Amino acid sequence: MKHTYHIQGMTCNGCRNHVEETLSKVEGVSNARVNLEQEEATIETESHIPIETFQKVLQEDGDNYSIHKNPLPASPKGRRKNKDKSKSEKSPLRGMGGSFYCPMHCEGDRTYNKPGDCPVCGMDLVEEQSPLLGRGLGGGFTCPMHPEVTKDEAGSCPICGMDLVPMQADVSAEEKTYQKLLKKFWIATVFTLPIFLIAMSEMLSNNPLYDVLEQKQWNWIQFGLSIPVVFYATWMFFERAYKSITTWNLNMFTLIGIGAGVAWLFSVFGMFFPDIFPDQFKAESGAVHVYFEAATVILTLVLLGQLLEARAHSKTNSAVKELLKLAPNKAIKIVEGEEVEVSIDKIELDDILKVKPGDKIPVDGVITEGDTSIDESMITGEPIPVDKAKGDKVSSGTINGNQSFLMKAKKVGSDTLLSQIIHMVNNASRSRAPIQNLADKVSGYFVPVVVLISLITFIVWAIWGPEPVYVYAFVNAIAVLIIACPCALGLATPMSVMVGVGKGAQNGVLIKNAEALEKMDKVDTLIIDKTGTITEGKPTVEKIGSFTDDQANSERGFNESKVLQYIVSLNSNSEHPLAEATVKYGKEQNAQMIKSDGFSAVTGKGVQATINDKKVALGNPKMMAYANVEIDSQMQEEAKTYQKQGKTVSYLAVDKRVVGYVVIGDKIKATSAKAIKELQDKGVAVIMLTGDNHDTAQAVALELSLANFKASMLPEDKLKEVEKLQDQGKVVAMAGDGINDAPALAKSDVGIAMGTGTDVAIESAMITLVKGDLHGIVKAKNLSHAVMRNIKQNLFFALIYNTVGIPIAAGVLFPVFGILLSPMIAALAMSFSSVSVIGNALRLKTKTIN
Repeated sequence: MKHTYHIQGMTCNGCRNHVEETLSKVEGVSNARVNLEQEEATIETESHIPIETFQKVLQEDGDNYSIHKNPLPASPKGRRKNKDKSKSEKSPLRGMGGSFYCPMHCEGDRTYNKPGDCPVCGMDLVEEQSPLLGRGLGGGFTCPMHPEVTKDEAGSCPICGMDLVPMQADVSAEEKTYQKLLKKFWIATVFTLPIFLIAMSEMLSNNPLYDVLEQKQWNWIQFGLSIPVVFYATWMFFERAYKSITTWNLNMFTLIGIGAGVAWLFSVFGMFFPDIFPDQFKAESGAVHVYFEAATVILTLVLLGQLLEARAHSKTNSAVKELLKLAPNKAIKIVEGEEVEVSIDKIELDDILKVKPGDKIPVDGVITEGDTSIDESMITGEPIPVDKAKGDKVSSGTINGNQSFLMKAKKVGSDTLLSQIIHMVNNASRSRAPIQNLADKVSGYFVPVVVLISLITFIVWAIWGPEPVYVYAFVNAIAVLIIACPCALGLATPMSVMVGVGKGAQNGVLIKNAEALEKMDKVDTLIIDKTGTITEGKPTVEKIGSFTDDQANSERGFNESKVLQYIVSLNSNSEHPLAEATVKYGKEQNAQMIKSDGFSAVTGKGVQATINDKKVALGNPKMMAYANVEIDSQMQEEAKTYQKQGKTVSYLAVDKRVVGYVVIGDKIKATSAKAIKELQDKGVAVIMLTGDNHDTAQAVALELSLANFKASMLPEDKLKEVEKLQDQGKVVAMAGDGINDAPALAKSDVGIAMGTGTDVAIESAMITLVKGDLHGIVKAKNLSHAVMRNIKQNLFFALIYNTVGIPIAAGVLFPVFGILLSPMIAALAMSFSSVSVIGNALRLKTKTIN
């Protein structure tokens, strides 16, 4: 029997896998498949199972998943709302309200609304950085003398009259976590240090402490001092260990809890029930040797490691924090001719704003009055200010130069470029690279294997070890548990990805997910579009021509002015860059518009409509063929004159007769030739595919020293070319900026969109270049190589650390060198292993990718 049910409460693949596994374990279920996007579960059963049974197992699982026969009411976006308050909605800027995620991505991109521990690995959840956390995009104003006074807009305090100031950001969750750990660490240190000194005094031949009290009494003092350490400062480790065992998500805290817990409980039992222990565990005084110092020192050192890790974590997302600092929290709005200071969240579309010298641009918009130079280095990575004039676009967070100007708001709130960059960086930082699957597989078996090795260590030492055999067996078994560190293995990939993605964002390279980084490092073939990718994408009309030699055209009066008039009238309905160039030129030439009807665009070919009851078509030769219009050889020769210079020629046909043409030039970007050469030097084959004709494509290819190019390529042709190269075993990246490129971008192994291009192209791509030039691809290639190398270093370090450390802790060096590893030294080594992995990942911040 097969039934389909609707599931509520899932937000990520981790949730999907969890629900699928839970339902599959129900007795009588032969197969269960869960679809995250449709929020459906298809369950095959041997016989009928009541839905209440499935509801019960999901509720017993502890998560707020629920199962229903009928679909839930759809949200405005078509997806059902999630009632699970521990998980965030998939909003355009999901973390905008403050969300938390596991740094090891144990459950994919699942996030939580409250700080705490990861239910899988036990690590502290990390706060996602977003523009709404106290600065930028809101925040409000308050009085410095009367903090209870808060307003959305700037003004004066109604109590004392002082100017209101922007509200300060609240202390971040990660800073609160760090301060909490710091407090607990100092408490643990204060109580652990005397325990350690008491224990170490036993190494003295004439222990002066025994002149004051007997050993049994000192043991009781150690016991009392250990209680605040175990039950307050480090109790969270035992809670995490217990949770990991009950859920069978074994992790680092499982090993710490078992190792330190056994040492402490052994000592307590030794004090209360000394008679049950053999003599080899006792001193001459008859007191059992206690290990309070081992337990407390181990726990304190682990706490130190967590403290250092918390501080290091805060540095891994420093790139996002720097981006957040770019967002201003106020702006000057022009209201009825007056300048009014307002909060950013009060700005609406089409508001007129004034930007003064040195101010940050508040939102995305267009300059309506004035000109200036703007420092865009924070989002493009380019240090040279860019000149801006009326009609030019400006982006939020960039810094104005020394001239004031007025601008119209075009994108506000989460729609601004800065917000989208932060959103993309946050999402990419939480994504998983395929290489992480190796670490996940190893981690899945890690803890059980370590526990088994610990038991074997105890048995081997108990049988073949020197006297006192059980003491040696006990100590070395604990050392094995303590030194093992699965977290170093789990952190190896996500830490490098987080730092690398942030590094890319600072240099104008936006990575959609970690998989893009891994694939980009393997890319050996790059396909590039011409217009807007190689060229500046700012086409200009260089000539309007009419075929006046044609008698019929001459009789109908299709001189250059009328050709321009028809071209402008037709293109006024199109958003294509070439169309915009002709319309702009027509306005400059005062060409009169004629109403057109039935306008349609033919992808990759051109446009057509009806003007003055005449069928009009404009485009390349394929458009003429589509409109059943013949181009004679004389017309082709005239067009070739310009095409051989790298210009684009579009034909105008009226009533199935070619009457004229327009010549459009698009300057090659200054960085294109250098970028292509650098990519070729790295072993990347560069191929240009363009919808333009062969002569134009060849002219551009010759200028760039490109041997491989194909012309007259339609969108489906580009897609087929990508598939053909992939069938040959090539790893293909595709760079483009238009709707025509979207299919090939989506099909390629790595799609690279120019940030100056269309939204469709950007959505289809895995990497977006903010500045929109080919040098960004060089940066992306260098970045991906650096990140993958860093990940491999981390994985190597983590694997070698555990491969070497565990045998040493087990005592393999003792027979030859007489060396044993103290559990306390093991704890110190374990604590610093994760910190070392994070430290290595942070080296990416200093890496040059230009």
